[in-house]
Amino acid sequence: MDTNTILHIIMTVITFITFLGIVFWAWSRKRKSGFEAAANAPFALPDDAVGPDTNAIAARGGQVS
Repeated sequence: MDTNTILHIIMTVITFITFLGIVFWAWSRKRKSGFEAAANAPFALPDDAVGPDTNAIAARGGQVS
């Protein structure tokens, strides 16, 4: 095997391990509530908004920019 083949194998393994890490992170239980809030965000009305911009929306009189 030449150096190029070994480098390809190493990069494939690193990429696969990174992919598995992202999958486990995304499906972890502690991320579930955050993902549920993000999934429901498009359906929230301005007066139902939850998150860091809630106070900013209230300060503008409930108008979303």
